[in-house]
Amino acid sequence: MHRIALDYTPALKQTGGIGRYVRELTGALASIDTSNAYRLFAAGAKSAELPEPPGENFSWNSTRITSKWLARLWHRAGIPLPVETFTGPVDLYHATDFVLPPTRSRTRTLLTVHDLSFVRVPSAASPPLKAYLDAVVPPSVEAAERILADSEATKADLIELYRTREDKITVLYSGVNRRFRRENDPEALQRVRLKYGLASVSYILSVGTVQPRKNFSRVVEALSILRQSGQDLHYVIAGGSGWLQDELRETITRTGMNDYVHLIGLVADRDLPALYSGARMLAMVSLYEGFGLPVLEAMACGTPVITSSLSSLPEVGGRAALLVDPHDIEAIRDAILKLQTDALSRKQLIKAGYRQAQRFSWERAARELKSIYDEILDDEGFL
Repeated sequence: MHRIALDYTPALKQTGGIGRYVRELTGALASIDTSNAYRLFAAGAKSAELPEPPGENFSWNSTRITSKWLARLWHRAGIPLPVETFTGPVDLYHATDFVLPPTRSRTRTLLTVHDLSFVRVPSAASPPLKAYLDAVVPPSVEAAERILADSEATKADLIELYRTREDKITVLYSGVNRRFRRENDPEALQRVRLKYGLASVSYILSVGTVQPRKNFSRVVEALSILRQSGQDLHYVIAGGSGWLQDELRETITRTGMNDYVHLIGLVADRDLPALYSGARMLAMVSLYEGFGLPVLEAMACGTPVITSSLSSLPEVGGRAALLVDPHDIEAIRDAILKLQTDALSRKQLIKAGYRQAQRFSWERAARELKSIYDEILDDEGFL
């Protein structure tokens, strides 16, 4: 039995896609792997905050030192304090969130790089965060034995921007939790509508942190044009506050959309299936995504999808989504109008979306990840 440490900190501290990625993948690993001993590393976590381990072969290794202070120690002060100080001796350390901490020389290392948005779209991160990522991610990628990329697009970015060897990178797609399915119960749908102040409005949905990279402002622009032509659609944005969100608020005010754009903040996971199911369509026309889970979640709930023709989103949406140039407001407008008025196109995309979503599962991702762990640990170089 090998000892594998997995950084679980994002699952506890982050509400966005990376936190969900770590939670879902860890839970799926617990359901398929009893042959390895997993140590879940949690920085800045009190023991009372930790849930029950997901399996008998999983245990917690936490420290009260926050991830911010560990970053200062490891990457600013350059103190070579090995992460095994907190996890105990392990055979493999899996860093799940861009940055590889110092490890002992015999410990094998795997690093997940979700995207390089901070390089491709500099406005994706605040200047201090971008400076930090620019300083620590390239050496982490260089030092790690193996890299997991969330998509072929991220793999291509690693090769182009960091000159990473192709044979060092493996693409591991995310999955769709089985709770994402069509909600047809009128009472459940109405309960969620009332909870988030949506009453009986017909709405387009976007899910994601409010920041320029998500391109919400251009959706507002496109929808404002459609409303002027008589399309009675509202726009619901479900996501926490992020970087430079004032741009979106200014666009809403300038276009006169204050009464028609609903910034409902973070949504409880249990409410998402009903929120997707109640939407006329999902719009995820980001300027850059490492993967794009909302595309698949919406498809699994029977909601047609408009998404971007850039980065990983064509991989995720496949032929089951309408692809648009995210910089082209008219293209976004036309796609919204098509899904609002063309019943046949809606029906075809919904049917294709169910099939597309079924291609992605967390169990499949976990099995692929376990095979990568086994491959690393069974390598002749491992002693």
